[in-house]
Amino acid sequence: MTLLFDLPETPSIPVQGSQARYPVRRVFCVGRNYAAHALELGNAVDREAPIWFNKAPAALCLSGATIPYPPGTANCHYEMELVVTIGAPAFRIAPEAAMAVVHGYACGLDMTRRDLQNAAKAKGYPWDTGKDFENGAVIGPITPAAGFSLAGQRIALTQNGAVKQDGVLSDMIWSIPELIADLSRLYHLAPGDLIYTGTPAGVSAVAPGDVLEGTVDGLEPLRLEIGAAE
Repeated sequence: MTLLFDLPETPSIPVQGSQARYPVRRVFCVGRNYAAHALELGNAVDREAPIWFNKAPAALCLSGATIPYPPGTANCHYEMELVVTIGAPAFRIAPEAAMAVVHGYACGLDMTRRDLQNAAKAKGYPWDTGKDFENGAVIGPITPAAGFSLAGQRIALTQNGAVKQDGVLSDMIWSIPELIADLSRLYHLAPGDLIYTGTPAGVSAVAPGDVLEGTVDGLEPLRLEIGAAE
């Protein structure tokens, strides 16, 4: 078969302790998974089911990068998150069995063009332009599941050295097993799928020159610098 043009290589993420990299197939994100964050943006806390949205693999950006201030927005926000990487197929899996399909964990940033998201929400439109854009899914190196045990660790973000987000993973409304189980009702999950699991309170705008550093206790930290707009 001859293709009309070449596509970029599949995005991949470094894995701690391995020369092999984790190729990215899909990026799933859950919204409003910390009550305080939902409330700070004026949203109701929905405990009926997780709120899902997607980012394209082309939105992936590795820790350590300097990215241009995103186009089309005057109000781009950081959202620090724990990212779960899937390592085995899962379809209609029970929460009790869900942790067996986890490959690893990483620090992530769900960058958000908040003005575009708010405009879409006001009209009842999808959030795509507010969430899915180049460099909008930042991620650090993956720590394999065997090297990290979920135990309510601290999750935090600094902006130019000042602490802006400071929470604990146990504040999630939907736990990691519950998120995996719910998502597996909607999709055939497979290796290469990422799950961004929501952000604690404290989200705010970035500006050119900002340096963001995100941490989850026990994982490799994440760093991102915001450059000038193109």
